[in-house]
Amino acid sequence: MRWTLRETLIIAVLGAVFAVLYLAWVQLWLVAQAAFGAISMDVFMGFWFIASMVAAAIVRKPGVAFGAEVLAAAVQILLGSPAGLLLIVTGMVQGAGAELVFALTRWRSYSLPVLMAAGVGAAVFSFAYTWVRFDYGALEPGLIVTMFVLRCLSGALLGGLLGHAIVQALYRTGVLHGLRIDEDRRAGRA
Repeated sequence: MRWTLRETLIIAVLGAVFAVLYLAWVQLWLVAQAAFGAISMDVFMGFWFIASMVAAAIVRKPGVAFGAEVLAAAVQILLGSPAGLLLIVTGMVQGAGAELVFALTRWRSYSLPVLMAAGVGAAVFSFAYTWVRFDYGALEPGLIVTMFVLRCLSGALLGGLLGHAIVQALYRTGVLHGLRIDEDRRAGRA
């Protein structure tokens, strides 16, 4: 279950690519926030979990979801994210939420429902973290429920469903030949 050099490099590349995409996504979120208010963060949040789903579905080993998300956070810091070192904690929390779902399957299932559940896992963990960090307890209960539901939906759709689509597209190109995803597909264990 140890990562090979090729797998480690793939996780590193995915972390770096998604770090750049995450920084670009912040810009879109800022526009949405100006137009629709702070609740737009919960709508956009799921995309910031996607590195976990994509890397885990490709490599299919323990720790990959967590590692990819932490690496994406670290690269964002290196690229000048104003969030600073707190971004590492954010990446750890989000990655742990996704990793827990894969652990519950014993790292054996990476189907669309599992990827969507991992997106929800990352959403739940991130919501708990931001609850403490931003004192959500001071908000109206109805708003809290709305934020939570939107974040979970976003995690499932932008993290899980979109992540699944990206993995399928990458698989069709042949670049994942010889990796665990390819072995599982060939053995009928998709």
